[in-house]
Amino acid sequence: MATPQELSDFLAQVERRAFKQTAYAVRDDHVALDIVQDSMMKLSEKYADRPVTEYPMLFQRILQNTTKDFWRRQKVRNLWTTLFSSFGSGQDDDETDPLEILGGDPDNDHDQPEAQLQRSQTLAIIEDAIKKLPARQREAFILRYWEDMDVAETAASMGCSQGSVKTHCSRAVHTLASILEKHGFSKPGI
Repeated sequence: MATPQELSDFLAQVERRAFKQTAYAVRDDHVALDIVQDSMMKLSEKYADRPVTEYPMLFQRILQNTTKDFWRRQKVRNLWTTLFSSFGSGQDDDETDPLEILGGDPDNDHDQPEAQLQRSQTLAIIEDAIKKLPARQREAFILRYWEDMDVAETAASMGCSQGSVKTHCSRAVHTLASILEKHGFSKPGI
């Protein structure tokens, strides 16, 4: 069993190398720093009672999984961003919520009736697709990608393992993509 000082020494020893490795993988220093910090926290919280000799392999696996989680979230966000990009107002406003755009603003005189109809039909298709998901997949999907919870928070909220959350989310994304593709939405390179 490692002492707190041994854990601290190990983390200090690997932080620079882990940061460089992650920065090369994600190509963003800020994201890489977040991933490394999350990985260090996970090691500290879940495996502090393990012998120091197990830390290198455990930490590497945690770092790889945390990086994979980042890429999975990016992939899903890109899917939804691409899907909703055609509903933009033409302004580069980062504060605009795609669901608000889809819902339409009945007081907006600038909106043509055809555009309002198309948006309301699209929103209905998306809502229907989400309703068709099995309950656990729908719950995991909404918590992860709409509520922006991480895997651990979602697992705690759902009362299941992190692996189950990842499985539910993956299945939900593939099912939604398939349903929306049948309605004429194109699938961005997944």
